[in-house]
Amino acid sequence: MVNIDVIMKQKIIILAALTVLLVLIIFAVKDFFFSKPGNSNPYEFELDKVRTGDTSMAVWAETHQFKTTLEEIHGITTDASGTIYISGKDAVEMLDAEGKETGKFPVEGTAFCIALNQEGNLLLGMLDHIEIWNNAGKQLSRWNSCGSDAVITSIATRGNNVFVADAGQKVVYRYDKKGNLLNKIGLKDPATGVPGFIIPSAYFDLGISNDGNLWVVNPGRHSFEKYTFDGKILTSWGKASMAMEGFCGCCNPSNFAMLNDSLFVTSEKAIERVKIYNADGSFNSIVATPDLFEPGTKGLDLAVDKQNRILVLDPVKLMVHVFEPK
Repeated sequence: MVNIDVIMKQKIIILAALTVLLVLIIFAVKDFFFSKPGNSNPYEFELDKVRTGDTSMAVWAETHQFKTTLEEIHGITTDASGTIYISGKDAVEMLDAEGKETGKFPVEGTAFCIALNQEGNLLLGMLDHIEIWNNAGKQLSRWNSCGSDAVITSIATRGNNVFVADAGQKVVYRYDKKGNLLNKIGLKDPATGVPGFIIPSAYFDLGISNDGNLWVVNPGRHSFEKYTFDGKILTSWGKASMAMEGFCGCCNPSNFAMLNDSLFVTSEKAIERVKIYNADGSFNSIVATPDLFEPGTKGLDLAVDKQNRILVLDPVKLMVHVFEPK
Protein backbone atom coordinates (compact mmCIF):
# COMPACT_ATOMS: atom_id res chain seq x y z
CA MET A 1 0.00 0.00 0.00
CA VAL A 2 1.28 3.45 -0.89
CA ASN A 3 2.06 5.61 2.14
CA ILE A 4 0.46 8.96 1.26
CA ASP A 5 2.03 10.73 4.27
CA VAL A 6 5.53 9.74 3.15
CA ILE A 7 4.87 10.92 -0.41
CA MET A 8 3.53 14.28 0.84
CA LYS A 9 6.57 14.77 3.06
CA GLN A 10 8.86 14.02 0.12
CA LYS A 11 7.03 16.54 -2.04
CA ILE A 12 7.30 19.20 0.66
CA ILE A 13 11.04 18.59 1.05
CA ILE A 14 11.56 18.77 -2.73
CA LEU A 15 9.52 21.98 -2.98
CA ALA A 16 11.45 23.58 -0.12
CA ALA A 17 14.77 22.62 -1.74
CA LEU A 18 13.68 24.11 -5.09
CA THR A 19 12.59 27.32 -3.37
CA VAL A 20 15.97 27.69 -1.63
CA LEU A 21 17.75 27.00 -4.92
CA LEU A 22 15.66 29.63 -6.72
CA VAL A 23 16.43 32.25 -4.06
CA LEU A 24 20.17 31.48 -4.30
CA ILE A 25 20.05 31.83 -8.09
CA ILE A 26 18.25 35.20 -7.84
CA PHE A 27 20.80 36.58 -5.40
CA ALA A 28 23.65 35.24 -7.49
CA VAL A 29 22.34 36.91 -10.64
CA LYS A 30 21.71 40.17 -8.75
CA ASP A 31 25.22 40.08 -7.31
CA PHE A 32 26.78 39.32 -10.69
CA PHE A 33 25.09 42.13 -12.58
CA PHE A 34 24.66 44.84 -9.97
CA SER A 35 27.24 44.30 -7.20
CA LYS A 36 30.50 43.99 -9.10
CA PRO A 37 33.02 46.72 -8.21
CA GLY A 38 32.48 49.81 -10.30
CA ASN A 39 29.04 48.71 -11.52
CA SER A 40 25.71 50.27 -10.58
CA ASN A 41 22.19 49.12 -11.29
CA PRO A 42 21.45 50.35 -14.82
CA TYR A 43 17.73 50.03 -14.17
CA GLU A 44 17.70 51.99 -10.92
CA PHE A 45 14.68 54.28 -10.80
CA GLU A 46 16.33 57.56 -9.94
CA LEU A 47 13.13 59.45 -9.28
CA ASP A 48 14.84 62.57 -7.99
CA LYS A 49 16.69 63.06 -11.27
CA VAL A 50 13.56 62.43 -13.32
CA ARG A 51 11.54 64.86 -11.20
CA THR A 52 14.12 67.59 -11.70
CA GLY A 53 14.44 67.15 -15.46
CA ASP A 54 15.79 69.82 -17.77
CA THR A 55 14.35 73.03 -16.31
CA SER A 56 15.94 75.04 -19.13
CA MET A 57 13.18 73.70 -21.38
CA ALA A 58 10.52 75.60 -19.39
CA VAL A 59 9.32 78.47 -21.58
CA TRP A 60 6.40 79.43 -19.33
CA ALA A 61 6.53 81.35 -16.05
CA GLU A 62 4.20 81.32 -13.06
CA THR A 63 2.68 84.81 -12.81
CA HIS A 64 -0.11 84.39 -10.24
CA GLN A 65 -1.36 82.11 -7.49
CA PHE A 66 -5.05 82.14 -6.59
CA LYS A 67 -6.13 80.70 -3.24
CA THR A 68 -9.43 78.90 -2.90
CA THR A 69 -11.68 78.69 0.15
CA LEU A 70 -12.88 75.14 -0.58
CA GLU A 71 -11.94 72.30 1.77
CA GLU A 72 -11.08 70.02 -1.18
CA ILE A 73 -10.64 70.93 -4.84
CA HIS A 74 -10.90 68.56 -7.80
CA GLY A 75 -12.00 70.29 -11.02
CA ILE A 76 -11.43 73.57 -12.85
CA THR A 77 -12.87 75.25 -15.94
CA THR A 78 -13.31 78.77 -17.35
CA ASP A 79 -15.83 80.64 -19.50
CA ALA A 80 -15.60 83.25 -22.25
CA SER A 81 -15.77 86.11 -19.74
CA GLY A 82 -12.70 84.87 -17.90
CA THR A 83 -14.52 83.53 -14.84
CA ILE A 84 -12.78 80.56 -13.23
CA TYR A 85 -14.94 77.80 -11.75
CA ILE A 86 -13.54 75.39 -9.16
CA SER A 87 -15.41 72.31 -7.99
CA GLY A 88 -14.73 70.26 -4.90
CA LYS A 89 -16.16 69.03 -1.66
CA ASP A 90 -19.63 70.40 -0.91
CA ALA A 91 -19.27 73.52 -3.06
CA VAL A 92 -18.40 75.31 -6.29
CA GLU A 93 -16.40 78.53 -6.17
CA MET A 94 -16.07 81.25 -8.82
CA LEU A 95 -13.09 83.59 -9.25
CA ASP A 96 -12.48 86.44 -11.65
CA ALA A 97 -9.41 86.59 -13.88
CA GLU A 98 -7.38 88.16 -11.06
CA GLY A 99 -8.32 85.50 -8.53
CA LYS A 100 -10.96 87.43 -6.57
CA GLU A 101 -13.94 85.38 -5.45
CA THR A 102 -17.11 86.42 -7.27
CA GLY A 103 -19.44 83.67 -6.10
CA LYS A 104 -19.83 80.37 -4.31
CA PHE A 105 -22.66 77.92 -3.82
CA PRO A 106 -23.08 74.63 -1.93
CA VAL A 107 -23.65 71.19 -3.43
CA GLU A 108 -24.41 67.91 -1.73
CA GLY A 109 -21.29 65.77 -1.91
CA THR A 110 -18.10 66.17 -3.90
CA ALA A 111 -17.98 67.46 -7.47
CA PHE A 112 -14.96 65.60 -8.88
CA CYS A 113 -15.05 67.34 -12.27
CA ILE A 114 -16.71 70.33 -13.90
CA ALA A 115 -17.55 71.62 -17.37
CA LEU A 116 -19.67 74.32 -19.03
CA ASN A 117 -22.29 73.79 -21.73
CA GLN A 118 -23.21 76.21 -24.52
CA GLU A 119 -25.97 77.73 -22.36
CA GLY A 120 -23.39 78.69 -19.73
CA ASN A 121 -24.61 76.17 -17.17
CA LEU A 122 -22.29 74.01 -15.09
CA LEU A 123 -22.11 70.23 -15.39
CA LEU A 124 -20.77 68.58 -12.25
CA GLY A 125 -19.49 65.02 -12.03
CA MET A 126 -20.72 63.69 -8.67
CA LEU A 127 -18.97 60.28 -8.59
CA ASP A 128 -21.75 58.24 -10.26
CA HIS A 129 -23.99 60.87 -11.89
CA ILE A 130 -24.14 64.31 -13.53
CA GLU A 131 -25.81 67.38 -12.07
CA ILE A 132 -26.51 70.61 -13.97
CA TRP A 133 -26.45 73.95 -12.12
CA ASN A 134 -26.59 77.58 -13.14
CA ASN A 135 -23.95 79.96 -11.79
CA ALA A 136 -26.43 81.38 -9.30
CA GLY A 137 -26.39 78.07 -7.46
CA LYS A 138 -29.69 76.61 -8.64
CA GLN A 139 -29.76 72.94 -9.56
CA LEU A 140 -31.45 72.54 -12.94
CA SER A 141 -31.35 68.77 -13.31
CA ARG A 142 -29.86 65.54 -12.01
CA TRP A 143 -29.16 62.72 -14.45
CA ASN A 144 -29.53 59.04 -13.71
CA SER A 145 -26.68 57.17 -12.08
CA CYS A 146 -24.11 55.58 -14.39
CA GLY A 147 -24.04 52.56 -12.06
CA SER A 148 -22.75 51.50 -8.66
CA ASP A 149 -19.22 51.02 -10.04
CA ALA A 150 -19.08 54.41 -11.76
CA VAL A 151 -16.28 56.89 -11.01
CA ILE A 152 -16.86 59.98 -13.14
CA THR A 153 -13.60 61.84 -13.72
CA SER A 154 -14.12 64.17 -16.69
CA ILE A 155 -16.82 65.94 -18.72
CA ALA A 156 -16.66 67.71 -22.09
CA THR A 157 -19.43 69.30 -24.15
CA ARG A 158 -19.87 70.35 -27.75
CA GLY A 159 -23.25 71.49 -29.07
CA ASN A 160 -25.87 68.89 -28.18
CA ASN A 161 -23.21 66.37 -27.10
CA VAL A 162 -21.99 65.65 -23.58
CA PHE A 163 -19.09 63.25 -23.08
CA VAL A 164 -18.49 61.67 -19.69
CA ALA A 165 -15.42 59.64 -18.70
CA ASP A 166 -16.15 56.81 -16.27
CA ALA A 167 -12.90 55.48 -14.76
CA GLY A 168 -14.72 52.87 -12.72
CA GLN A 169 -16.25 51.15 -15.73
CA LYS A 170 -13.50 52.13 -18.20
CA VAL A 171 -15.76 53.71 -20.78
CA VAL A 172 -16.80 57.07 -22.22
CA TYR A 173 -20.51 57.86 -22.46
CA ARG A 174 -21.96 60.18 -25.07
CA TYR A 175 -25.21 61.84 -24.00
CA ASP A 176 -27.42 64.51 -25.49
CA LYS A 177 -27.82 67.68 -23.43
CA LYS A 178 -30.92 66.28 -21.72
CA GLY A 179 -29.04 63.25 -20.39
CA ASN A 180 -30.18 60.63 -22.88
CA LEU A 181 -27.45 58.09 -23.62
CA LEU A 182 -26.50 58.08 -27.31
CA ASN A 183 -23.60 55.62 -27.39
CA LYS A 184 -20.57 54.28 -25.55
CA ILE A 185 -16.99 54.91 -26.68
CA GLY A 186 -13.77 52.99 -26.08
CA LEU A 187 -14.94 49.49 -25.26
CA LYS A 188 -12.38 46.99 -26.51
CA ASP A 189 -13.17 45.83 -30.04
CA PRO A 190 -10.41 44.14 -32.07
CA ALA A 191 -12.60 44.24 -35.17
CA THR A 192 -12.57 48.04 -35.25
CA GLY A 193 -9.11 48.55 -33.74
CA VAL A 194 -10.31 49.97 -30.42
CA PRO A 195 -7.75 48.75 -27.84
CA GLY A 196 -9.83 49.36 -24.74
CA PHE A 197 -8.98 51.67 -21.86
CA ILE A 198 -6.50 50.61 -19.18
CA ILE A 199 -7.22 52.65 -16.05
CA PRO A 200 -5.29 51.54 -12.95
CA SER A 201 -6.45 54.53 -10.85
CA ALA A 202 -9.14 57.21 -10.95
CA TYR A 203 -7.45 59.44 -13.54
CA PHE A 204 -9.21 59.35 -16.89
CA ASP A 205 -9.53 62.59 -18.86
CA LEU A 206 -11.11 63.68 -22.12
CA GLY A 207 -11.57 66.83 -24.19
CA ILE A 208 -12.59 68.14 -27.60
CA SER A 209 -10.05 69.67 -29.98
CA ASN A 210 -10.61 72.72 -32.19
CA ASP A 211 -11.24 70.46 -35.18
CA GLY A 212 -14.22 68.95 -33.38
CA ASN A 213 -12.83 65.54 -32.50
CA LEU A 214 -12.94 63.77 -29.17
CA TRP A 215 -9.61 63.04 -27.48
CA VAL A 216 -9.43 60.57 -24.61
CA VAL A 217 -6.42 59.70 -22.46
CA ASN A 218 -5.73 55.98 -22.19
CA PRO A 219 -3.59 56.36 -19.03
CA GLY A 220 -2.46 52.75 -18.64
CA ARG A 221 -1.13 52.88 -22.20
CA HIS A 222 0.37 56.38 -21.72
CA SER A 223 -1.42 57.53 -24.85
CA PHE A 224 -4.04 59.83 -26.35
CA GLU A 225 -6.75 58.38 -28.58
CA LYS A 226 -8.78 60.37 -31.10
CA TYR A 227 -12.40 59.35 -31.73
CA THR A 228 -15.34 60.49 -33.78
CA PHE A 229 -18.42 61.24 -31.75
CA ASP A 230 -19.98 57.91 -32.71
CA GLY A 231 -16.96 56.03 -31.35
CA LYS A 232 -14.76 55.32 -34.36
CA ILE A 233 -11.08 55.49 -33.43
CA LEU A 234 -9.08 57.67 -35.82
CA THR A 235 -5.56 57.80 -34.46
CA SER A 236 -3.49 57.76 -31.30
CA TRP A 237 -0.16 59.00 -30.02
CA GLY A 238 1.94 58.68 -26.90
CA LYS A 239 5.20 57.29 -25.61
CA ALA A 240 5.90 55.32 -22.44
CA SER A 241 9.23 56.68 -21.24
CA MET A 242 10.90 58.24 -18.24
CA ALA A 243 12.40 60.84 -20.57
CA MET A 244 10.86 64.31 -20.68
CA GLU A 245 9.01 63.70 -23.94
CA GLY A 246 7.22 60.61 -22.60
CA PHE A 247 4.88 59.53 -19.81
CA CYS A 248 5.80 57.04 -17.11
CA GLY A 249 4.33 55.45 -14.02
CA CYS A 250 1.19 53.36 -13.83
CA CYS A 251 -1.17 55.83 -15.47
CA ASN A 252 -0.17 59.12 -17.06
CA PRO A 253 -0.97 61.73 -18.19
CA SER A 254 -3.53 62.30 -15.46
CA ASN A 255 -5.14 65.43 -16.94
CA PHE A 256 -5.03 67.59 -20.05
CA ALA A 257 -6.45 70.73 -21.65
CA MET A 258 -6.34 72.21 -25.15
CA LEU A 259 -4.48 75.41 -26.14
CA ASN A 260 -5.10 77.30 -29.37
CA ASP A 261 -4.04 75.42 -32.51
CA SER A 262 -4.94 72.16 -30.74
CA LEU A 263 -1.83 72.05 -28.56
CA PHE A 264 -2.12 69.58 -25.69
CA VAL A 265 -1.31 70.75 -22.15
CA THR A 266 -0.71 67.71 -19.95
CA SER A 267 -0.14 67.07 -16.27
CA GLU A 268 1.23 64.01 -14.48
CA LYS A 269 1.30 62.43 -11.07
CA ALA A 270 4.32 60.79 -9.39
CA ILE A 271 6.41 63.24 -11.42
CA GLU A 272 4.47 66.45 -10.81
CA ARG A 273 4.96 68.41 -14.02
CA VAL A 274 3.00 70.16 -16.73
CA LYS A 275 4.06 69.93 -20.39
CA ILE A 276 2.87 70.91 -23.86
CA TYR A 277 2.66 68.65 -26.91
CA ASN A 278 2.10 69.61 -30.52
CA ALA A 279 -0.99 68.54 -32.43
CA ASP A 280 0.91 65.56 -33.87
CA GLY A 281 1.93 64.36 -30.40
CA SER A 282 5.54 65.56 -30.52
CA PHE A 283 6.94 67.14 -27.40
CA ASN A 284 6.86 70.95 -27.36
CA SER A 285 7.90 72.43 -24.01
CA ILE A 286 7.64 72.41 -20.22
CA VAL A 287 5.17 74.62 -18.40
CA ALA A 288 5.74 73.68 -14.75
CA THR A 289 8.48 71.65 -13.10
CA PRO A 290 7.99 69.36 -10.08
CA ASP A 291 9.67 71.77 -7.63
CA LEU A 292 6.53 73.96 -7.76
CA PHE A 293 4.43 71.21 -6.16
CA GLU A 294 4.55 69.14 -3.01
CA PRO A 295 5.97 65.65 -3.66
CA GLY A 296 3.14 63.20 -4.14
CA THR A 297 0.66 65.78 -5.45
CA LYS A 298 -2.03 64.18 -7.60
CA GLY A 299 -4.94 65.56 -9.56
CA LEU A 300 -3.36 68.61 -11.25
CA ASP A 301 -6.46 69.47 -13.25
CA LEU A 302 -5.95 71.97 -16.08
CA ALA A 303 -7.78 74.74 -17.88
CA VAL A 304 -6.89 77.44 -20.40
CA ASP A 305 -8.56 80.87 -20.08
CA LYS A 306 -9.47 83.41 -22.77
CA GLN A 307 -6.02 85.03 -22.40
CA ASN A 308 -4.39 81.67 -23.19
CA ARG A 309 -3.06 81.45 -19.65
CA ILE A 310 -2.63 77.91 -18.34
CA LEU A 311 -4.41 77.32 -15.03
CA VAL A 312 -3.16 74.44 -12.89
CA LEU A 313 -5.29 73.25 -9.98
CA ASP A 314 -3.19 72.29 -6.95
CA PRO A 315 -5.28 70.11 -4.60
CA VAL A 316 -2.56 69.96 -1.93
CA LYS A 317 -1.86 73.68 -1.63
CA LEU A 318 -5.54 74.47 -2.37
CA MET A 319 -4.67 77.02 -5.02
CA VAL A 320 -4.55 77.72 -8.73
CA HIS A 321 -1.16 78.29 -10.37
CA VAL A 322 -1.33 80.64 -13.37
CA PHE A 323 1.28 80.34 -16.14
CA GLU A 324 2.06 82.63 -19.05
CA PRO A 325 4.75 82.50 -21.74
CA LYS A 326 8.09 83.95 -20.67
